[in-house]
Amino acid sequence: MRVVAISDTHAPRRWRECPPRVAALLPGADLILHAGDVCTPDVLDELSAHAPVRVVLGNNDGPDVATWGAPERLELDLDGLQVAMVHDSGAAAGRTRRMRRWFPDADLVVFGHSHIPLDQTGDGVRVFNPGSPTDRRRQPHGTLGLLTIEGGRLVEARIVPVT
Repeated sequence: MRVVAISDTHAPRRWRECPPRVAALLPGADLILHAGDVCTPDVLDELSAHAPVRVVLGNNDGPDVATWGAPERLELDLDGLQVAMVHDSGAAAGRTRRMRRWFPDADLVVFGHSHIPLDQTGDGVRVFNPGSPTDRRRQPHGTLGLLTIEGGRLVEARIVPVT
């Protein structure tokens, strides 16, 4: 299973349409996970033309994104891998312990909010922030994540620069 993880698109201020380097990574995706701060559901409509989209609410998302189908937290079984998603995972200190407490069954937690790409394991859980493809803030590049899941295992997690 090939999953594209994306977060913090901040449309329309930062995302007027799907950036070409993002669009180039969408063909062949089985699923797109958006970890919030979509800001307008048009982004979700655009992404869903490539693959099914699951999304959580970010602190900048309104009722229109919730109506599209975004809860505050989400838990999924992806080919046997237990995946959870939340926008804001809280402070860096104690993050893996907190994610284990919030999602006791999760193998992987995908989150956003900070715009800082991260792939970290601790306390029996892997946490993954794909960064933002459109609002890099102090990061050298805009990014997204590519996840490969096979037989209940996360066999690859990559953070990919798109700017």
